[in-house]
Amino acid sequence: MTDTERFLSTQTTPAIAAALLGKQLRLQTTTGVLTAWITETEAYLGAADAGAHAYKNHQTARNQALWQPAGTIYIYQMRTWYLLNIVTQAAGIPECVLIRGIEPAVGMTQMQQRRPVPVANLTNGPGKLMQALGLDRRLNGQPLQLATLSLDLHHDRHPQRVVTTPRIGIVNKGEWTTAPLRFFVAGNPFVSKLPRRAIDHKHHGWTTG
Repeated sequence: MTDTERFLSTQTTPAIAAALLGKQLRLQTTTGVLTAWITETEAYLGAADAGAHAYKNHQTARNQALWQPAGTIYIYQMRTWYLLNIVTQAAGIPECVLIRGIEPAVGMTQMQQRRPVPVANLTNGPGKLMQALGLDRRLNGQPLQLATLSLDLHHDRHPQRVVTTPRIGIVNKGEWTTAPLRFFVAGNPFVSKLPRRAIDHKHHGWTTG
C-alpha cells in the first residue's frame, strides 16, 4: 500500500477532508508540473449522505468512479464547470472529498493563461481551480499517479486554524444540509466565498517557521 492509499483509506472521510488541507496537488502537464496547496474541502459520505451522488447507493454511468478504491479520481460536470473529487475509502464504499480551493505554488503563469483573471479569483472555488489547471473529465475513474495527477503528502503546509462549516449548495437535505463537512484554512485568500475582511494577507493562514 502506498502512502497515498494509506492516507486515504485508514481514516474517516471527514478526517481525511480536514487532513488534506495543506497537502499538495501535483499535476503533470505537457508544459511542466503545476503544484498547489489544498485550502478547502468538503466530505461526502456515500449511501447515508442525502447530499452525495451515491445517496442510497444510487449508481449511474456518471458516478461509477465512486465505487473504485481509495485514490480514484472522480470528476463530474456541473453546468459549465468540472469538479474534482478524490475517493477516500475501500472499493465499494462510495465516499469522497471534493477539492473546493487550492493556493498555487508552482505554475501560476500557466494557471493564469488558462484562466485569465486576477490572482484573487483564480482558484478560490471548485470549478475555478479545474479551469486554472486545465482539467476536464478525462482523468475521471483513473487513480492518482505521478504521470498525471497526484497528492504530495510530504511537501505540505500547516494551517494555523481549520474552520468547519456546513457544505455549500446542499439545500433541503435535512440534517445533511447543516452537517459540518466543509473544511478550510482560516484566512486563506484561495477559499471560496471568504469575506475580504477575513483574509490573512501576510501568511495566508499557514503556520510559519
